[in-house]
Amino acid sequence: MTDLPIFAPSAAAVTFVGAGPGSAQHLTLGAYRALQEAAVVIHDRLVGAEVLALIPARTRRIDVGKEGFGPATAQSDINAVLVAEAATGARIVRLKGGDCGIFGRLDEEMEALEAAGISFSILPGLTTASVAAATIGQSLTRRGRNASLRIVTGHDMEGFAEQDWRGLARPGEVAAIYMGKKSARFIQGRLMMHGASPATPVSLCENVSRPDQRILSATLATLPEVASRLTGPAIILYGLAPRQAATLVELNEVRA
Repeated sequence: MTDLPIFAPSAAAVTFVGAGPGSAQHLTLGAYRALQEAAVVIHDRLVGAEVLALIPARTRRIDVGKEGFGPATAQSDINAVLVAEAATGARIVRLKGGDCGIFGRLDEEMEALEAAGISFSILPGLTTASVAAATIGQSLTRRGRNASLRIVTGHDMEGFAEQDWRGLARPGEVAAIYMGKKSARFIQGRLMMHGASPATPVSLCENVSRPDQRILSATLATLPEVASRLTGPAIILYGLAPRQAATLVELNEVRA
């Protein structure tokens, strides 16, 4: 049996850090420490302003933001910047919104570092789905309701993403749909085609944990209409409705 190396943040040239969805209160202690020790922070557009404010003034920042269906830094350019900065010997933090391992293009960047012989470590962050579910007062799994949770994307490199629609359409299923704002009508059509009830609850959470957060309550029948109101980054929690007792910044109910 071959012993595999353990990548420890203190020993790695690059630390991938999950920043959470926006609020500094969702940043882990390990992530905070990594930011204090970094010489360079290479960050995404979706990293919250509260988190960026924790970066020391002496630390150099490099913005490599991407915007869905909008302006973006090419992934190949991000990889090149990451390798070039790490090659100087400086301590680098690659700061990603949410959890860096969930739809964060982490593998491409790790592979670029591996190819250059550069060590790295990963500090996971709170993913948007967890924080959004907590905001609406729900759990992502519940005994007797759903024994699994699906984390899916609304679009991929080929366009609108295909999923196990038949499985998702079963009563009681729960899914966190990232990047689903533009594909809301496609998602609705696929689910209803496979037997999902139009009355299935859906929560749309925009700018999760930020000062301008909005929670929109819908059903599968009204999903496209409600999604069209969104202007910021959002996650769709399929199969979950906000609890009335939850503390919400804004709750607009749209019923079929």
